[in-house]
Amino acid sequence: MASSPPITTPTGSDESVPTPTQQKANTVTDTTIDFSTLTPAELAPFIQHTKIELGSTRDEMVAHAEEAVKYGFNAAMVPASWVPLVADVLKGTDLGIASALDFPTVGVMTSAGKAAEAAEIARLGATQIDIGVQIGWLKSGMYDEFREDIAGVVRASGLPIKVMLELPLLTDSEKDAAIELAQDAGAAYLKNSSSGAVEVANPTSIRYLVERARPGVLVKASGSIKSLAQARSLLGAGAVLLGTSAGIEIVTDSSDENTRSY
Repeated sequence: MASSPPITTPTGSDESVPTPTQQKANTVTDTTIDFSTLTPAELAPFIQHTKIELGSTRDEMVAHAEEAVKYGFNAAMVPASWVPLVADVLKGTDLGIASALDFPTVGVMTSAGKAAEAAEIARLGATQIDIGVQIGWLKSGMYDEFREDIAGVVRASGLPIKVMLELPLLTDSEKDAAIELAQDAGAAYLKNSSSGAVEVANPTSIRYLVERARPGVLVKASGSIKSLAQARSLLGAGAVLLGTSAGIEIVTDSSDENTRSY
């Protein structure tokens, strides 16, 4: 078994990794809210409205961005190719523009390619990026390479980076190593998984991340988040962002007792 990774902050030849508080942000930081008392609509600022399926059209992406504004979501999450369009639609709002790289097939890009794409996504108008990680490198004990793969994206983009850790694919010791290395690399957010195909987001995984997150590092939940009850349970466990394509259904759930007038 590989030895535990060293806990050091990576540096380039003349560059250092910005801390999450130094990065440009559209972020949620209040982790003391009692989410059970909020109406469904009041959960919108914690939801990243996600549309990443294949074949989405221009009109669909415009509608998606407009929905993010209408419901007051935290951000519109879209494929990199649609970032310029969505940035134009959201111009003048305070909504975030999120995208992802090394995704949906995670850990297949070169580190140089990943950093270059991150810089391009930032140039096009994204305000935050979710990234896949090199699970194979982690399992091979290639800790320096794993960490630098993330740090390169942080440096190249200057944006808050959310690291998709794919927890179900890791042993407990690998989870802990990945969490430490991601934070050493300058990650602003720890994320349980990239999608529901890897893990249905659950409070246990979220609490695992929250308990190991350093001050200033936050947690995003992702993976088949479909209901108001699930959203509340994840936020209650300590997540401050939810990535879901079911945001509208969640914030318009009229069955919740907090929406009733009697």
